[in-house]
Amino acid sequence: MSAPLLTQLSTRLARQPAESEKQRARLHLLDWLACVAGARSSVAGELGAIISPKPWEKATYLGNVLEMDDVHRAALLHPGPVIWPAALSLPSASMEQRLNSAVRGYEAMIAVGSALGQHHYAHWHPTSTAGVFGAAVAFGSVIGFAAVELANAMGNAGSVAGGLWHMRHDDVLTKQWHIYHAVRTGRDAAMHVHYGATGPQALLEGPQGLFAAMTQEPGPLGESANGWLIHDVSFKPWAACRHAHPAIDCALELQAAGKLEAPFKVETYADALTFCDRPDPKTEHDAKFSLQHAVAVIADGRGAEPQDFTSEAIAALADLRAQVSVSEDPAITARYPANFGARVNGLELADTRGDPERPVDEAAIIAKMHTLAAWGGLAASEADRAAEIALHSDDAAELDRLLEDWLP
Repeated sequence: MSAPLLTQLSTRLARQPAESEKQRARLHLLDWLACVAGARSSVAGELGAIISPKPWEKATYLGNVLEMDDVHRAALLHPGPVIWPAALSLPSASMEQRLNSAVRGYEAMIAVGSALGQHHYAHWHPTSTAGVFGAAVAFGSVIGFAAVELANAMGNAGSVAGGLWHMRHDDVLTKQWHIYHAVRTGRDAAMHVHYGATGPQALLEGPQGLFAAMTQEPGPLGESANGWLIHDVSFKPWAACRHAHPAIDCALELQAAGKLEAPFKVETYADALTFCDRPDPKTEHDAKFSLQHAVAVIADGRGAEPQDFTSEAIAALADLRAQVSVSEDPAITARYPANFGARVNGLELADTRGDPERPVDEAAIIAKMHTLAAWGGLAASEADRAAEIALHSDDAAELDRLLEDWLP
């Protein structure tokens, strides 16, 4: 009889990340810091400042506000906004402990998310559902859990996993609440195990477990040919829903070749239409989830940065949006979610900039840090400071001071 799935996963998590994983984690840390910097003055940031005096906890409200947080395609979730607050929430932890715990947190969150499948994604927000597993592991790892303790923490965290997608139909802060819930629930589950609580290690596959309740055809726990799943996570160059990124990338390629001309015909996979077929966006949230607006942004010569999705941009781009048509291509849908693809005016891309197959380099993430720091009202010197700390520093206290200065 095989061991419960969470027991198997916890054994995998007990491995020691190598230097390559820690260096990859540093890139994702910088990427998350950029997202936090850019969202400092948002409504979600104001809420976070009221909820908690702790900078890491305030930051839980900020990592996904701009829709520029990292993403794992097969698991259909965003690990960074959940894992980093949990990994940074123990002030006494060293930088190496935090990096190792983040690698393990990414592994757990993505592994579980990969097993949930598209039926789950149709109704549930996987960043929240699987996020509790990742947060439990990240915090459990940073406080020194053995494999059995990680399995117990995941079992207890997963027993209250959830987060329904209905919030995407309204301009609300529920998505940020989901992140906060995932971080605090996973962290609290680990804390309870630290003080002696046990948990159901067959929570995933059990007769009344997560799979039975939340998915029709659970798959295997995700694994990476690269050793750790953090290497398979994509970075997001543009300030829009990830489902809009393939169309943005196609439009940019056409623009660079001098061939982006109206009318604009977008063909893509079904989920991109479910989430992002919004021809007449009214709010910034709508615009970030609008294929029509995303293509209009590029056609207008813009860079798909945060300012390109504001109410001013929505008004300015109405005529261009009206020239964008969107439809599903079943062949592109068949390759999803392994590939998030699109075709614009006949040009098709299977992979998008920021994906492992078309990676962005360190310089691009530093540039993203500068762009979002400026958007969030920070000086360029603060962007340089963040890059130096995230990419090179071994002093965890420097990182804590950075967040304290940004989120007073």
